[in-house]
Amino acid sequence: MDAEEARTIGWALWRVRNARGKSLRVAAGLAGMSKDTLNRIENGQRSPTLAELRALADALQISVWELTRLPVPAPANGHTDSTIEAVRLALMAVNHGHPGGMALPVEALRARVTATVDALCRCERERETGATLPGLIRDLHTSIAAGRDVPELLELSVWLHTQATVAWLRLAGAELDLREQGIMLARRAAGEHGTAAPMGLVAAAGAGVALDTGAFDLARAGLDEVTMPTNTPQTRQLAGHLALRQSVVAAADQRPGDVDAALEYAAELAASTGEGNAYGLAFGPTNIGQFRITGLVEAGDHERAVSIAESLNPEVQDRVRQAYYWVNYGRALAQLRSRHDDAVRALRRAELISPHRIQRNPTIRAVLAMLLMHSRRGSATDQELRDMASRAALPV
Repeated sequence: MDAEEARTIGWALWRVRNARGKSLRVAAGLAGMSKDTLNRIENGQRSPTLAELRALADALQISVWELTRLPVPAPANGHTDSTIEAVRLALMAVNHGHPGGMALPVEALRARVTATVDALCRCERERETGATLPGLIRDLHTSIAAGRDVPELLELSVWLHTQATVAWLRLAGAELDLREQGIMLARRAAGEHGTAAPMGLVAAAGAGVALDTGAFDLARAGLDEVTMPTNTPQTRQLAGHLALRQSVVAAADQRPGDVDAALEYAAELAASTGEGNAYGLAFGPTNIGQFRITGLVEAGDHERAVSIAESLNPEVQDRVRQAYYWVNYGRALAQLRSRHDDAVRALRRAELISPHRIQRNPTIRAVLAMLLMHSRRGSATDQELRDMASRAALPV
C-alpha cells in the first residue's frame, strides 16, 4: 500500500502543507493552534475536531473535503463507489428535468421510501439499500412531474432526500458537493410544499452537510431561519431535533452558552415527547445525551463525554443511533490514554452494527490510525484493532 492509498487526515495535512511551502510553525499559527498540536495531528497522534479541521483548511487555502476524502480505491468498497455514481447520475437527471423513471401511484412510492428509511435506521444491508436509491429517486421525481398527488409526493421527496439520500451518501463517504445536491432537491420540494415540517427536515440535514464542509455560519443560519411549531407530538420531536442540531453547530463553532441553551430547550421538549421516532429522527431523552456527547467531543472535553456515555443505555434506540453512540463513545475514549482498549471495543461495536461508519468515515479512520500508533503488540485489543484498521484500508 503506497502513501496515497494509506491516506488519513494527518497525512493529507502534511502533504498539502509541504506543497504550500509552509512550515509547521507558520501553518499552526495561521490555524490558531500550537506547533505541537499540528505536529501531533499530522503524525496521527491526535484526531482533529471540526473547528480545528476548518481552521487548518483555511490556513492551507484548501477545502475541508480535500483533507477528508477517502483514498482511491476506497475501503470496504464492494459496489459502494459504483452506487455513489449511480446516485450522482440520478440527481443530475432530476436537476436537468429528465429523471428517466416511471410515474407510479403515491402509495407504492410511500412504501418504497418508508422501507428505505427504515432499512437505514436498522443498519440493514447498507450496500444493498444504497443500490435502491437511484431508481427510487428517478421514479419519485418522474411521478412529481406527472402532476398527480403532488403535495404528498413533495413531502415524500423531502423525507427521502434528507433521511435516505443524504444520509446514505454520508455513510458511504461520498463527496460533500454530491450530498449538497440532495439537500438542494429537498429544499426545492419543501419550498413548493410550503409547510414547516419539510423545511425543518431540510434545515436539520443541511446543517449536517454544512458542518462537514466547515461552513459553521451557514449551518447556523439555516437552522435559525426555521421556526417549528410544537402543537403536535411530531412537530415537537422535530423541533427538539433541530435544537440538538443547533447544539452541535454551536459546539463546533465554540459557543458554549448556545450549546447549553439548545440542549435545555431540547430537554424541555423531550420531557413531553418521551422516546419517539417521528420522521425517523429517534428524538427523546437518550438522543439528547448522545448529542451532548458529540458536543463535548468537539469541544475537547473527553472525560465528561465518556462519563455521560457511560450513564446512557443506547439499546433503547434504533440501530443507527446505537452505532452513533458507540462511534462517539469510542472517539472520546480514544483521547484518554488509559482507555484505549475500551475505545477499540467501542469502535468494534459500532463496526458490527454499521461497517461503513467505521471503514469509510475519515474522522474514525484518523482515530484508528492514532490508536494503532499507541497499540502494544500482544495487548488485549491489538489484533482486533489491526483487523479493523485493515478493513479501513489503513497500513498495519
